[in-house]
Amino acid sequence: MTTARHIVALLRSHLEGDQEHFLTVATQLAAHEARQGHGKLATELREIIEAARGKTVHVARRGAGPVPLAQPRGELADLLNARYSDIRLSSMVLNPDLQARLKRVVQEQRQHERLKEHGLNSRRKLLLVGPPGSGKTMTAAALAGELHLPLFTVRYESLIGKMMGETAGRLRLIFDAIAKQRGVYFFDEFDAIGSQRAGPNDVGEIRRVLNSFLQFIEQDEGQSLIVAATNHPELLDRAISRRFDDVIVYGLPDEKIAHGILENRLATFDTSTVDWPRVLEAAVGLGAAELARAADETAKVAVLCNLEGVRTEDFLEAIAERKSHL
Repeated sequence: MTTARHIVALLRSHLEGDQEHFLTVATQLAAHEARQGHGKLATELREIIEAARGKTVHVARRGAGPVPLAQPRGELADLLNARYSDIRLSSMVLNPDLQARLKRVVQEQRQHERLKEHGLNSRRKLLLVGPPGSGKTMTAAALAGELHLPLFTVRYESLIGKMMGETAGRLRLIFDAIAKQRGVYFFDEFDAIGSQRAGPNDVGEIRRVLNSFLQFIEQDEGQSLIVAATNHPELLDRAISRRFDDVIVYGLPDEKIAHGILENRLATFDTSTVDWPRVLEAAVGLGAAELARAADETAKVAVLCNLEGVRTEDFLEAIAERKSHL
């Protein structure tokens, strides 16, 4: 990878406000200069990068950065995974309508106190619907990153209990946490608890769990963002969507979005020799996550083979491999 490509990537990440990606590219540039024998310059770059990262941590500790992360304790520790997210909406390649809707959520969250003064509520209960790999999980992480909030992901293997009443009780613990600790709470594979109450596989316990969830989410008036995602909207109970402020539908990337995802993922590599029409034709049917993985695999080949740029044939092989996993 040439220094010119590093400069392009640095400028792009700076203009998009993606600090973490900016520092990652800067680290790659320092390593590149070291390989070129420019040890003094590489050392200077690393010192600047370390100082920048230290400044970021210092700001966060002063309270000007992310909301403090209170690690779940006791039984709650088995129900929630907690972390901070470095992902931003600028890291995602989205169609204009979807991007506008997510930016609206962020704007309303950032100004929720102002809206509250006028008797208005910000959007904070979202249902994301779409096929696997379309960007739903990344969206939850991006919202947490944009709002500098902790991301809490619900662990279904611990949530669903065998004994009657266990799951509803654990749901109550989660909603108690939602009220006490502001964050983004992510219910992935939401159909596991939101299935139709009159479905063919309906059992009494599932009805009680769903009724509990509907009750908890309707009563919740806290400041946390609740994000639920499903690949199977047809399985959801009809009462679910009415409890959410917004239902956002995702689809597989079109050619333009797919191209943007691949280019964005390979920002620090030369892609000028890639036969994009062939690559994009082969990539039809892949979701955003699979496209990103194909780009990563192609980049690995370039790095391990000491290539300046990525090759079309490596791209096609990576895409074929991803499709074989579907």
